[in-house]
Amino acid sequence: MKKSVFIASFFAAAVVFGAFAFAEDSEMKSENNYATIQLGNGLKIPQFGIGTYGSSEQQAHDAVLEALKDGYRHIDTAHAYRNERGIAKAIKESGISRSEIWITSKLWPTDYSNGNGAQSIDKMLERLGTDYVDLVYLHQPVGDYMAGYRALEEAVRQGKVRAIGLSNFDLNEKVFEDVYAKAEIKPVIVQIELNPYAQRVEFRKKCAEKNLAVEGWFPLGGSGKGNETLFADSTIKSLAEKYGKSPAQIILRWHVQEGFSTIPGARNPAHIAENIAVYGFSLSDADMEKIRSLNREQRFYTGTWESAQHFKDVEINY
Repeated sequence: MKKSVFIASFFAAAVVFGAFAFAEDSEMKSENNYATIQLGNGLKIPQFGIGTYGSSEQQAHDAVLEALKDGYRHIDTAHAYRNERGIAKAIKESGISRSEIWITSKLWPTDYSNGNGAQSIDKMLERLGTDYVDLVYLHQPVGDYMAGYRALEEAVRQGKVRAIGLSNFDLNEKVFEDVYAKAEIKPVIVQIELNPYAQRVEFRKKCAEKNLAVEGWFPLGGSGKGNETLFADSTIKSLAEKYGKSPAQIILRWHVQEGFSTIPGARNPAHIAENIAVYGFSLSDADMEKIRSLNREQRFYTGTWESAQHFKDVEINY
């Protein structure tokens, strides 16, 4: 019997490497004055967004409403987060046109485990109060992932989904290669953990070879230990002092200049405003190199593909 448990995954934020070379900010402005990144299918995703992992429906509502006021136009959520309805409410209350907002969500393994992928996508649209989602990821590389991928391809053909992505498929690169090889409509982006201590250089090279953008989650190390570790790093601290910015802004500016699409999570209005205020300064080439030198491929999330297998039996009741 499948056990009904709430499990939200540990993901979100992004990389563009090689084929997705980052142009100067002045050349990559969206209508809301923030940079965009062009995906392999021609769509432009706002580079900077807000992540909602770990937020309740009300918390996500409040954070997204605040973020939209501050100029964010990219929202990352998932069925497993159980907060899509709160986000839909915030978008409606903001008064901002749906066409100006990029919505990303994710299908959980049980969303397509019994041929129910199409139904799950329709339910997602209903929860988000929209007739299309800009980007939908397969959330985990477990279960009948090709059935899920085929459902997303059909949703693209029907205009319900604009782009397909793979989240956490770096946990098993054989599965990653399998999906890419079999895809009729190729994915355009992947989501992996990415931060100065885990820069994922080799995987980013593989993505570049496939014309895949990479979205990184935990750009600031995640809440708790990862966040504290990065903010306390002596190099990050010295650069924060040099530029008169916070450690978070130095790290996020590094993400921006590297060409990554990043979606830091935040609920505090001051942090939400602080995070996106990274387009008004630049790090020197030498200082960018200092942050690159921090790479130790040390992820803060220690889950494995083997430990993720139980996700295929976890129902998301929302």
